[in-house]
Amino acid sequence: MNKNYSYPLDFSWSTEEISSVLSFLNQVEKAYEGGVSAEAIVNSYRQFKSVVKSKAQEKQIDREFEQASGYSTYRVVKEAQAKGKGVVRLGS
Repeated sequence: MNKNYSYPLDFSWSTEEISSVLSFLNQVEKAYEGGVSAEAIVNSYRQFKSVVKSKAQEKQIDREFEQASGYSTYRVVKEAQAKGKGVVRLGS
């Protein structure tokens, strides 16, 4: 895992939208680096989806983020949705 990676952002987004996307990506990082509540992931994903409405763009961001960081947004969201409550941990 490379800690010096850049986030896949669209600079046409407003500051608030960028903040929502970064918040979601930070929750994904936390899930791999120690654990985060499923509720926090689902809530930040909801905000993320208010910015990134298309499935194609969401998949592109997931691919770019996973390539850069090794963390999959898709796997974290699926785990959080399946779990519902409690802590999501995907790291080793």
